[in-house]
Amino acid sequence: MVRVCFTANLERHLSCPEATVSGASVREALDAVFETQQQLKGYVLDDQNRLRQHMVIFVDGKTIIDRVHLSDAISPDSEIYVMQALSGG
Repeated sequence: MVRVCFTANLERHLSCPEATVSGASVREALDAVFETQQQLKGYVLDDQNRLRQHMVIFVDGKTIIDRVHLSDAISPDSEIYVMQALSGG
């Protein structure tokens, strides 16, 4: 089962506990999480179901490549981390 984690800064806005789901891609894993945490979907994805500009997803420590379709492959023991991208100067 894939482990999906959300950073503490997202928890300030809404409840997003760690989840264990199945899936072969980032999209499938996130869709499984969104089934039980529907408000979270609107915070992570835009109205076109693409990753919002201010969000970043890591799979097994590497940034995903496909921010539009979220088609990056995952394995059953993958760890997905969803967080807000930070910038500034």
